[in-house]
Amino acid sequence: MEHIGRTDDDGGGWTVHARGGEGGRVLRASVVVVATGIVANPRIPRFAGQERFTGRILHSVEYKRPDPYADRRVLVVGVGNSGAEIASEIARAGGEVTIAVRSGANVVPLTLAGLPIQYVSYWVRKLPRSVQEGAVALVRLITELRRGPPVLRRPAYSPLDAIPVIGFHLVDAIAQGLIDVRAGVAELTTDGARFTDGQAARFDDIILATGFGAALGPLGNLIQVDTKGFARRRDRVVSLDQPGLYFVGHNYDATGGLYNISRDALLAARLIEADLHRR
Repeated sequence: MEHIGRTDDDGGGWTVHARGGEGGRVLRASVVVVATGIVANPRIPRFAGQERFTGRILHSVEYKRPDPYADRRVLVVGVGNSGAEIASEIARAGGEVTIAVRSGANVVPLTLAGLPIQYVSYWVRKLPRSVQEGAVALVRLITELRRGPPVLRRPAYSPLDAIPVIGFHLVDAIAQGLIDVRAGVAELTTDGARFTDGQAARFDDIILATGFGAALGPLGNLIQVDTKGFARRRDRVVSLDQPGLYFVGHNYDATGGLYNISRDALLAARLIEADLHRR
């Protein structure tokens, strides 16, 4: 899919310019569902001095296995779930790993009372916000009683407001001395990086675990986005800017991506059916 546009006819439909064949194809539709999700558009920051760095820089989407990084000095930038998994894998495979943590991380157990944390989150999110915060505080207390004080500082925001790091693989590797923790990256040097606290270190590879943005490129300037880079919506899936435009897979929280996709797909189908019946 290369471009999505509006038709000029009175029906206010859509044209979808699709790849394939000579010049591609142009499809016409009265409704468009954008299901590009949130893992198709890697966020790739550019650092001061990046042109000087002589090592290798890649995004987490390019990472496959830890083996190629054994015996290498690796900087992982970002402490989301991708960064946590990659850093701990490489460290246990023999890499010399540093992770750059800018604002801290909320870390939650993989399971709670034998249940996956995503299942627990699903039910907790049905409760009032004050009760949700109480549940978060209880999980934090139980975790600290069992494991001691947190290894990573906590950010200013709640785990209810952003995806937490799920599982203790990263913090265990840090506690065992397998991973060094540094501040955010201030700039890159010829052979490494300098951090915001003034310290510097050498690295062979830098892996950007800096997340993804919503893949909205084909829509051009037809829509506006919110502070997180997602299309403005109501009812989770309905565009606020264009009639007949819906989004599936553009909601994500601790309940997991597949749950949100299934929820949004059914919701979009019902709303589209109602919309078409009104026409």
